[in-house]
Amino acid sequence: MRVAIASSDYTKVSGHAGRARKWLLFDVSEDGSMGAPSRVELEAEMVFHYFEHDRPHPLDGIHAIIAHSAGEGFLKHMEKRGITVALTAETDAVKAVAGYLAETLSPPKPRPIGALLCKTLDLFSKHK
Repeated sequence: MRVAIASSDYTKVSGHAGRARKWLLFDVSEDGSMGAPSRVELEAEMVFHYFEHDRPHPLDGIHAIIAHSAGEGFLKHMEKRGITVALTAETDAVKAVAGYLAETLSPPKPRPIGALLCKTLDLFSKHK
């Protein structure tokens, strides 16, 4: 299983998933073990918010995304691609993956203003 973590500094979980350029990719074996993550920095046109899905994507083949936040449009778009999105308040990337696998991942922090902004941006998103 491959799990991608949105990360602004390649160490901590961050958000906003739809606009994230830096990602940590964890390959998780069937026994739940994982090695050091690989780093991926997306080109601007490959950021999910702008990506047209008319060509391969560097994060193709992932099973799950973990981030602090994501808009409804992003969530629906990832669902169509068969990717689970887990939102969390956890900041440690390794702990976030372990929590996701154990189904004990902490819930995201409430963000009423951020959620309102995401809903507004989703009105104009091509990924509905």
